[in-house]
Amino acid sequence: MRRYALVGAGARAGMFLRALAVDHADRAVVVALADTNQTRMAAHNRWLAELGAGPVPAYAAADFSAMLAAERVDEVLVTSVDRTHADYIVAALHAGCDVVTEKPMTVDVEGCRRILSAVSETGRRVRVAFNYRYNPLHEALRALLASGEIGEIGSVHFEWLLDVRHGADYFRRWHRDAANSGGLLVHKSGHHFDLVNWWLGATPETVFAFGRRFFYGPSGARHGYARAYDRGHGSPEAKGDPFALHLADNPRLRALYLDAEDEDGYLRDQNVFARGVTIDDDLAVLVRYSSGATMSYHLTAYAPWEGYRVMVNGSRGRAELEVVESDHVSPAGAGEVKGAAVHGEVAAAEQGHARLTVHPYWAPPREVPVPGYARGGHGGADRRMTAVLFGGTIDPMERSATARDGALALLTGLAANRSMATGAPVAATDLLDPI
Repeated sequence: MRRYALVGAGARAGMFLRALAVDHADRAVVVALADTNQTRMAAHNRWLAELGAGPVPAYAAADFSAMLAAERVDEVLVTSVDRTHADYIVAALHAGCDVVTEKPMTVDVEGCRRILSAVSETGRRVRVAFNYRYNPLHEALRALLASGEIGEIGSVHFEWLLDVRHGADYFRRWHRDAANSGGLLVHKSGHHFDLVNWWLGATPETVFAFGRRFFYGPSGARHGYARAYDRGHGSPEAKGDPFALHLADNPRLRALYLDAEDEDGYLRDQNVFARGVTIDDDLAVLVRYSSGATMSYHLTAYAPWEGYRVMVNGSRGRAELEVVESDHVSPAGAGEVKGAAVHGEVAAAEQGHARLTVHPYWAPPREVPVPGYARGGHGGADRRMTAVLFGGTIDPMERSATARDGALALLTGLAANRSMATGAPVAATDLLDPI
């Protein structure tokens, strides 16, 4: 039985803990939790007990290293605030543990270098939970490109739309501060940049970017949506506001955040138009890769519908992937956290579809069937990913991302952030050369 400990007992921790306690209980056991907040750990322990796998010892985050030794931990799950990832990963590696970390692997160049050095020094393993690699649609596109059907790849256009339910949630919580999350190009787009690296089998070389705070934050008041309150809970002004999150209405969010506020003062339901937002919501990036291919990328965090489009142009044709996860935000679903329907937590009220199409030269287009795709749970990717990470499932597509993969995904976002600050193109490889 492989012994796992988790640090960072927020909402995302639940998916990993359930996978260990239910899906892979024959080969894995959760032996400890660590967090800055005892109330959050108590909530997860109650849920682990309901699954028949707990409760387990709960350690203060400051006692992380002592926990690893006392509980004889084999592997650590890092699901804490992004800016803390590097500290926990490096400490775990030097304690003789392997690591699975939520994306992004870290939020800055210094943290990335520390992690890569620790991997080299200890010989231990870091795997980054890039669940989008496990989406059947993304696997199908990779197989299509690898087959050579559209020839040598010349360019990629990638547009990602976060709707006003999902996108708004990044501006209610700790992610709204770039010091915590690195901004959306690191926290969210790192998924997408990793996919392109994986699809192309190439690394980013030069990056240029523009970004701005167009919709959220105090400047967004000009669009007419802002109301005068600091947080949703207990605020009369937040009643009926489609941008407000009501923690008391969701039992899990109440247990993890509302009931835990007295310990650390963290507010999970801040007004998305209030002060304190330092991340951008409208971002455009241009990338040149080691293969010579280029990518134009755009992230919009305030769209009316949720989904993405990827177009890949090759010397023999073109591949197009279109995914509509929800075609609108229903009034009833506006207050759901982080697009709960999109993430498989509740039934989707809105319509969606997915389509992968090949457009060869001198022939009609054809649609590529993608068996196994499901709208919930990131297209069914979460369960497929944890089967590889925890269950020992054979992975012929080599989807399990290493520390090097995590660093390469960071390169585009970190270089884009630097480009926005300087107004100039950035040589991405200079940031972590060599990796």
